[in-house]
Amino acid sequence: MDPVIVVGAGPVGLTLALALAAQEVPSVVLDESGGEDERRAARTVVLRPDTAALAARLGCTTLGDEGARWDGWRLMRRKQPVRRLPLSVEGFPSPLHIAQHALSRGLREAIGKTSLVKVVTNSRLDSLEQDRGGVTAHIKGPGTAYWRGSHLVGCDGARSTVRKLLGVRFPGRTAVERYAVAALRAELPWPREAVLHRQPPWRTGGDEVAARPLPGGVWRLDWLLPARGDLVTPDALVTRVREALAGWCGQTPPYELLDTGVHTLHHRLAQRWRVDRAFLAGDAAHLLGAAGTQGLDEGIRDVDNLAWKLALAWHHGATETLLASYQAERRTAVAARLRAADQSLPILRGGGGLRGLLPGSAGGRDTLLADGHLGQGPLGAPPTYPNSPLAAEHGQGAAAVGTAVGAPVADVRVTTPDGTAGRLRDRLGRGRLLVVLVAPGTAVWDRRHWLKAGVMPRLAAAVEELPADAELLVTEGYPGASAHNVLLVRPDGHLVAAFGGVHPQELRAAADAARGGAPSGAAASAGDRTANVN
Repeated sequence: MDPVIVVGAGPVGLTLALALAAQEVPSVVLDESGGEDERRAARTVVLRPDTAALAARLGCTTLGDEGARWDGWRLMRRKQPVRRLPLSVEGFPSPLHIAQHALSRGLREAIGKTSLVKVVTNSRLDSLEQDRGGVTAHIKGPGTAYWRGSHLVGCDGARSTVRKLLGVRFPGRTAVERYAVAALRAELPWPREAVLHRQPPWRTGGDEVAARPLPGGVWRLDWLLPARGDLVTPDALVTRVREALAGWCGQTPPYELLDTGVHTLHHRLAQRWRVDRAFLAGDAAHLLGAAGTQGLDEGIRDVDNLAWKLALAWHHGATETLLASYQAERRTAVAARLRAADQSLPILRGGGGLRGLLPGSAGGRDTLLADGHLGQGPLGAPPTYPNSPLAAEHGQGAAAVGTAVGAPVADVRVTTPDGTAGRLRDRLGRGRLLVVLVAPGTAVWDRRHWLKAGVMPRLAAAVEELPADAELLVTEGYPGASAHNVLLVRPDGHLVAAFGGVHPQELRAAADAARGGAPSGAAASAGDRTANVN
């Protein structure tokens, strides 16, 4: 069978290729560049725990070497500290801050270790054609004039050629926020803590300035600018740097300025994320970033959602319901994120009217800012898909656990029937449903006994009869769950259903719903062919 064509070799496109390879699906990545990413110290990304874990699971080794996890989050207003939140503790996991070129390099290195991904450099998409059997991508470049694929995914950024060729509109708001940025090496008073300073007292502070640490004593500083203001000259940026450092340290300490820039944030949402066999992901599908939201985070979540569905289609065929669920789930989730940011901005930026004068409003603004920057609440938490087309019907055996249906499951410790122990998150992304039995005591029982005891034999037989590939796991405990509860989890870690015991028929129906129903015979047989990307 033909490989999946990925257009664009940024972090989203590279992550998608690796996620497909992890599920034994070949891909061809069309890279306009020569295969190297521009080194910009001031161009950094913040990954939430779920997206950082996905990149690590796919083999990106630069996260630990060149990324920084913050020990704390500090909020200041004028001359006073307002709030300090320790991170890396339960309930407040630490984001990962890394230069984008370092992330891309780590992803490229991981791709170099698999034979299932072919990166074609200096290849610019010129046109594409679709038919019932696949997609043909015509390119301009020194090599092959076209590539044939089973599906095509446009991960080619805000000016996406794929989106334009598909005729998809990209409405939204222009210049929602604008920032001046500097990367520098200096010693600041809060090592390993991210700082947001509102209304700083020095002349060039503006309304807001943030400092985020990177490894090696490097910091990224961001100044909020008027959305449509004057150009920021290099001299003006140096003045901002010196006054900010002096304001925080008492006097301007020695520093090394590494990089500067100005960037403008837009909020846009593609009207369609799928046209037949072609899909959009990342900045090609959405732009966001105001109030601390992270566009790359959402792009990687697009990948996590789409990869297992394309893998299922590639190996076994897929229904229209399964393929359509990508747009239904992800576009709805990103639209909610954009809506939350747009509703928060008038409050955060002083345009909230009487709401800004109400008692406790300052604390509310502080919470909103922390949510966006730390990945909590409507502005930053991982998405849920409660109204997914893949949702299972609520049967008599359904049970409530600490995770809502459609939400990401908790990362508990699990054991496989062969005795291998690990984290639930490490079993994700392999193209299989996960069936998790809550069985207190299994950690101390001899495996030979618990495999044949209680509900385990009946559950193992039920898992063998499921209409999709599934892996059986056991856990000592799960938040809000009782003994013998059974959880059905999608390959991207979202809960399909939970049951109070073993209910084979309901488990089977839920698994069938999670795969979008049974594919037609023609679609199912399409995955039996052998792929070749060489």
